[in-house]
Amino acid sequence: MTFLTIEATFDQDGCLHVEGAVDLKGKRVLITVLPGDDYDISSGHFSALMSEETLARDWDLPEEDEAWAHLQD
Repeated sequence: MTFLTIEATFDQDGCLHVEGAVDLKGKRVLITVLPGDDYDISSGHFSALMSEETLARDWDLPEEDEAWAHLQD
């Protein structure tokens, strides 16, 4: 499986404009809306924020607690 990252912007009417020519026919697409232009996306904090909800959903399970219990003091 290969993932592709494509840069795009929304115009004033809310229409999505993809940068460059990309063939998306038959593809499934997830859209992540980034903070405004004043936010530094190269910051390590950005990656952590993007992951937080997914990690919480996947890791905050009784099964995960049991799987890692042997590492507790």
